[in-house]
Amino acid sequence: MSKTVDMRVTIAGVEWKNPVTTASGTFEREASGAFYDLSALGALTTKGVASEPWEGNLTPRIAEAYGGMLNAVGLQNPGMDVFLEKELPLLKEYKTPVIVNIAGRSVEDYCRAAERLEDSPADMLELNISCPNVKEGGIGFGTDPKMAARVTAAVRKATGKPLIVKLTPNVTDIVQIAKAVEGEGADALSLINTLLGMRIDVERKRPVLANKMGGFSGPAVKPVAVRMVYQVSRAVSLPIIGLGGIMTGEDAAEFLLAGADAVAVGTAALTDPTAPVRIVKELRSYMERQNFSSIRELKEAFSE
Repeated sequence: MSKTVDMRVTIAGVEWKNPVTTASGTFEREASGAFYDLSALGALTTKGVASEPWEGNLTPRIAEAYGGMLNAVGLQNPGMDVFLEKELPLLKEYKTPVIVNIAGRSVEDYCRAAERLEDSPADMLELNISCPNVKEGGIGFGTDPKMAARVTAAVRKATGKPLIVKLTPNVTDIVQIAKAVEGEGADALSLINTLLGMRIDVERKRPVLANKMGGFSGPAVKPVAVRMVYQVSRAVSLPIIGLGGIMTGEDAAEFLLAGADAVAVGTAALTDPTAPVRIVKELRSYMERQNFSSIRELKEAFSE
């Protein structure tokens, strides 16, 4: 007889009903909500929000690639005023923790965004120091341990909300970055963001993306993401949200076995809009089949 499955997890003091959230940049409340009940997820992670509106990069900014896709959207967003007035109240109607991803071109930008959210009903903040598409800020903060520590420390002082720091894989040693932000007050980590990639149109003899380079995501990055989650989970004591190419419930289970405490679904939802809730169901089915009663029990089953 199968055990009763308890999929609840607690990330930085916030309880989720299951370990699946959306990946920043791939989720939009109105569009995603047309395909599934958003309250079925463990948490809802927003697209990046800055203190002021950002226009984003020139088009074309999306390209297909073997095993995934490239994007160079550039964190286009309407800014914090619009988000607080029009979007956050509607997200909170789902009675599901809301994680607001914040972006900035400077330490001061990040702090302003965090301060604006301090008295809001946002449940958690995700500090985006890892987007490889923004020429100013982004990749510089995420690839240098000292800069990563500096921005984390500053944002930690600016907010009392649980702080997740999202790490870039475009580094020699992601463990160094993880340790640096842990030491400056991060409450959790999310990894990995996109790998930096490029495509060239051989007929036109020019880059496919207007930005030339963009973030590579999708199934092809999953082995890299699993490896990095495994390494970081053994080097820090923070909860980890694992992401990178998760397409099925078994993929989610692989990240949990590697050391993640929760997972985020991104690119899969661009090909199958119902992917996040489908993956919740598939993960539950996997746990029932394996006779796991909790996420903790699943994680503890990993054998090296």
